[in-house]
Amino acid sequence: MKNVLLVLAHPDSQSLNAQLLSVAQEELQAQGHTVVVSDLYAKNWKAVYDERDFPNRLDETRLSFVAESGHAYRNHTQPSDIVEEQAKLMAADAVVFQFPLWWFGMPAIMKGWIERVFAYGLAYGYRDEGNRFRYGEGGLQGKRAVLSVTVGGPESDYTPRGINGQLEELLFPITHGTLFFSGMEVLPTFAAYDVHRLDVHDIEHTKAALRARMRSLFDDAAIAYRTQNGGEYPDRHILADEIARGCTGLGVHLR
Repeated sequence: MKNVLLVLAHPDSQSLNAQLLSVAQEELQAQGHTVVVSDLYAKNWKAVYDERDFPNRLDETRLSFVAESGHAYRNHTQPSDIVEEQAKLMAADAVVFQFPLWWFGMPAIMKGWIERVFAYGLAYGYRDEGNRFRYGEGGLQGKRAVLSVTVGGPESDYTPRGINGQLEELLFPITHGTLFFSGMEVLPTFAAYDVHRLDVHDIEHTKAALRARMRSLFDDAAIAYRTQNGGEYPDRHILADEIARGCTGLGVHLR
């Protein structure tokens, strides 16, 4: 059996997001997994990443977040709330992020959780090697991640030709630029659309669909992002000329 961390970002304990988190927790526990929840609003999580996160500064004259993050992580001087969440993260075999899509991204409180918890030396700058270990490798390698998102607009708005753009491309900075960057295997996003118009039947259908996704959390194929060190980026920066020749855009980073 596995350990799963559920991270929730919604201020209303009666919201659909809160209900979906409970559904995920129930299903995962029914499968025998150990589940830990971080309800960020309930925890009154400090979302702002600032000098208060570095009580023992490396350099008092200039605030370099990379340098201070690495210094605090290495020397065990991070605030206790960060240490607690990092322990949950590192113990987890999979992480489920449950949140509403606000302005085409996650709520600020969840972004702040990532900024503060994904420290230098842990999620990036792995082994103090700069960008050598990223995009498929890193401190979070071996863990799975999935976004479970509620969306206010209809699904048609988020299709490849929809007015808002394709959902997976809108979430690319999170799935690819944050989670895969730090080594995680990222599963296709679970999305509930048009949530303000869902009736009781629709909500139950959505919950059933999420239960099914949780049952296959450790079996589903991850998004096939290209790894940095697999040979397709010869200089670790630019995709090789012979791969996806003539193509540009986010899609070229998918096999």
